[in-house]
Amino acid sequence: MTQDTPEGVLKPQLWVERTVEETQAVYTEWAKSYEAEVSARGYHTPRRIAEALAAHLPAGDGPILDFGCGTGLSGIALRSAGISALHGTDINAAMVNEARPKGIYETLWVSEPGVLDISHGPYRAIVATGVISLGAAPPETLDILIDALDPGALVALSYNDPTLAHGGFDANLDGHIEANQLELLFREHGPHLDDVNMGSDVIVLKRL
Repeated sequence: MTQDTPEGVLKPQLWVERTVEETQAVYTEWAKSYEAEVSARGYHTPRRIAEALAAHLPAGDGPILDFGCGTGLSGIALRSAGISALHGTDINAAMVNEARPKGIYETLWVSEPGVLDISHGPYRAIVATGVISLGAAPPETLDILIDALDPGALVALSYNDPTLAHGGFDANLDGHIEANQLELLFREHGPHLDDVNMGSDVIVLKRL
């Protein structure tokens, strides 16, 4: 499909498999215009994830990790849903540099691909808004998040329509549920990006 440039359309071949290096290049180039562009096009998933997590998050202290926080759009949505004490991390330094001046996160850092620094935790929940998806982090990234969570903590994520069609991401998730590592608390399909008529599943799970 044709996708836009900062002047008009989402980056070419955004939802296809590619290397980490290629993904880094896409988001480094896109960092300055990313937030304004996707917001103008009707990006619903950050709000939907934040609301779903807020409805299931147990009371208590401790931070929430916004994993793959990008420019901070998901962090803003989480705060709007009444969730504070946020930490944020992303593998792309240019995106983190856009998030930092907003002051959303108590702690914000650039992480290594495939590695999650949990020294700032433990976390009551980890949020991955559009991160584990076709063209971004692979299905096995969910394994890393699960390993970072204590029993009873939550993970909230989204799979957009191309990611759902891929099949491998759901297969990985279903394997963790069948192995009694995760309990499904919430899953709902809804709007993702209006301008390309794309939906996404918002999913909330509990670490067992």
